[in-house]
Amino acid sequence: MSVIITANLCKRYGRQEVLHNLNLEIGSGQLVGFLGPNGAGKTTTIRILLGLLRATSGDAHVFGKSVERFGKQIRHEIGYLPGDVHFYSNMTGRATLDFLARCRRRDCRAEILRLADVLDLDLRKSVRKYSTGMRQKLGLIQALMHRPQLLILDEPTNGLDPLVRKSLFEELKSVIQDGRSVVFSSHSLNEVEQLCDQVIILRSGEIVEQQSIEVLKSKALRRVEFAFCEEQLQANSLLQANPLPSALQISSRSPGLIKGTWTGGMEALLSWLQPLQVTDLIVERPDLNDLFMTYYSRQRGLSD
Repeated sequence: MSVIITANLCKRYGRQEVLHNLNLEIGSGQLVGFLGPNGAGKTTTIRILLGLLRATSGDAHVFGKSVERFGKQIRHEIGYLPGDVHFYSNMTGRATLDFLARCRRRDCRAEILRLADVLDLDLRKSVRKYSTGMRQKLGLIQALMHRPQLLILDEPTNGLDPLVRKSLFEELKSVIQDGRSVVFSSHSLNEVEQLCDQVIILRSGEIVEQQSIEVLKSKALRRVEFAFCEEQLQANSLLQANPLPSALQISSRSPGLIKGTWTGGMEALLSWLQPLQVTDLIVERPDLNDLFMTYYSRQRGLSD
């Protein structure tokens, strides 16, 4: 079952097009990383999905319902953490959460206490005395406490120490095990790689990738280095006899040693290397940061 579907979603401000023909589909039980540099359209997309912003054209459905017609009802079933969360400073953490639970007409008392323990937050303190990390924890609890079918989290680990971050990741994994869905906006590809089973990358208001982590890794660069036995010819002669596949980019070569990058699966690389009598092979893990920075540099090139 699809939790989010958009069809040819566009948003313009005057002549500036912020989103262009955005087609998303996110299923139940998925944890999806929503990535893109600043200005790519992530926040605009989220606001449209929440029914807080009207699209110029196209359709957006959440839980099978139009966000334009049923925005209030949809928001009731979503847990949302904005990138910059604010609360009334004169209330305690507990009073804040109780107030928000009443707004949702939900009894969240038991879940509030459980989540406060998981995230190690003292709810007795006034919000004005909270640090940035404590306010982030409060924002996470308000997003999670009513056990929503869909969580939309914008940079949820901001201000969190490593131990709390680990606890949050475990909590999000349990959300997925319950068959609920999470959209996780982050600038940290390491976090996305740890958590997500699918990644959506936006650039200049368009989707440039919507793939599983494994497929995305197959497109990422692997740094490779291979050596040949002493009886082999020098690298230049060797490469003349065995033309380079397009997926291999040579960065340096010397007698008996080649260094470079490989894009794609390992089967094709090993097949090419088989007749070359390789004596040593080093292949680094796929670097998603390199792949993402490629998209980022393309956007900068377009905007410069």
